[in-house]
Amino acid sequence: MKEKIIKIWPEIDWIKDAELKEKVTNCWVHAIENSVLEAEDLEVIPFSLLIQNCNITFMNHKRTAVQLSVDIAKRMQDNFGDEIKINMDYLIAGAILIDVGKLLEYEIIDGKLSTSNFGKYVRHPFSGVGIAQQFGLPPEVLHMIGTHSIEGNVGKRSVESLIIHHADFVSFEPFQEAKTLK
Repeated sequence: MKEKIIKIWPEIDWIKDAELKEKVTNCWVHAIENSVLEAEDLEVIPFSLLIQNCNITFMNHKRTAVQLSVDIAKRMQDNFGDEIKINMDYLIAGAILIDVGKLLEYEIIDGKLSTSNFGKYVRHPFSGVGIAQQFGLPPEVLHMIGTHSIEGNVGKRSVESLIIHHADFVSFEPFQEAKTLK
């Protein structure tokens, strides 16, 4: 299973810390093993069940959010130098893991992907933190997972979490808005 995860997530290799890389991989293995989905399904399913006729896949959205996060962080480091501290390994790990809990939100009814009862009550920021904590991810990464979505709007976000939050939403909201604006 690890080979399948590395295949769909080549960005895991961007993490320099070998132990962190292993933990991130193990989180995704666990999520797949406890999901109704297979690793290959992530390359096909829509990235959101909230958008009808969504043609953007889960992995396309996820990889875009990770890549944008890294691009933003690098630009900030280039422009702000020592005035900003960004832990790139944590940022990459957090960006890769923000939606790991989504895999537990799904069920398949009559061949159609939908939100499970678990997913209606336990959104992915919460289940994602639970998965990541099981594998010993640092609190800074747990924070990014838990605060990347609207649930994080009530607290203070770290620099890494702010970056990931905006990268995630900039690769989500245009598609949501396109379906509602006429």
